[in-house]
Amino acid sequence: MVATYARALAAAHDAASAQHYPQGALYVVATPIGNLADITLRALHLLALADAVACEDTRRTHALLRAYGIEKSAAQLVALHQHNEMEAAAGLVERLRRGERVAYVSDAGTPAISDPGARLVAAVRSAGLAVVPLPGASSVTAALSVAGIAEADGFLFAGFLPARSAERTAAVQMLARQPSAVVLLEAPHRIEALALALAILGERRVTVARELTKQFEEIATIAAAGLPSWLAASTQRLRGEFVLVLHPQAAADDAGGADRVLRLLLEEVPLKTAVRLAAEITGAPRNALYQSALALKKASG
Repeated sequence: MVATYARALAAAHDAASAQHYPQGALYVVATPIGNLADITLRALHLLALADAVACEDTRRTHALLRAYGIEKSAAQLVALHQHNEMEAAAGLVERLRRGERVAYVSDAGTPAISDPGARLVAAVRSAGLAVVPLPGASSVTAALSVAGIAEADGFLFAGFLPARSAERTAAVQMLARQPSAVVLLEAPHRIEALALALAILGERRVTVARELTKQFEEIATIAAAGLPSWLAASTQRLRGEFVLVLHPQAAADDAGGADRVLRLLLEEVPLKTAVRLAAEITGAPRNALYQSALALKKASG
């Protein structure tokens, strides 16, 4: 049975139409990250009410709106993406000055976090015009909510790490020194490279969430060192969008844990660098790690 949202649209009107939606305001609207049922009633009402909808991909957004029974003309859909954001923002500011209500949506989730939109918001605010958030689905908060990090003291949103190997490795080395939880995003064609880069973090726990809210959603918490083998266990795991939550750093419980981290690092970086990073990751004494590294090098040589 195909889902129908006619009743949802009617319910949205009943629930949200009594609220005030000022003209000449930009509405930053969160949309589902995969499951169409995750739209909010206020988002449905505002999207139907908006004079224009700015979006990353007009074809994708047109299909999304039609799925909810919302019809917009081609003139009402305005493309705004990373390649034209400043130019498109200027045009949208003019529409706002004419008193139009403009909604902005990204391809999925909450706009202006890892998607375009921040420059648009800045331009609208600089023009002295109102920006109104309509919260909803977010892959970042969805992944954090199921990571089970009871000891977290805040989190760092790092988004997508650099595509180039050396820059990505350097970024991971910086994250190794980050004591709080870290949220990463990754695309399917780069997830294997990211898993290899994160493997140097050894026993540090990682929650990997794939295809959140979709039919083949998969969530697992494993040691960073096990990420490559976890991905390799099924070709299905290389598909879809990924959110990874790097759990807060904890000192190694014993020398065995520190040595394992050290062995992984020695495979990727010079001895002194491996010792320094292992000490920062595990909290083990640097002198002891240096002696262990020499022994490991001698045994492998």
